Amino acid sequence: MDLTHAEWRKSSRSSGDGQCVEVATNLPGFIVVRDTKNRDGGTLAFTPEEWTAFVDGVMDGEFDL
Repeated sequence: MDLTHAEWRKSSRSSGDGQCVEVATNLPGFIVVRDTKNRDGGTLAFTPEEWTAFVDGVMDGEFDL
């Protein structure tokens, strides 16, 4: 996947101590996520439907430990 034109933004939930993720939503058909501390370490790619399901799960506490 070519990420050359990805427009990255930090999560509004990111902390000030470098514990951040960045999201790009401007790529056709995909939402991509990367670790701010390790930008070259790879990305996760989601379809819009997968991203919505993930965000809904987070909001519903599905992934709380």
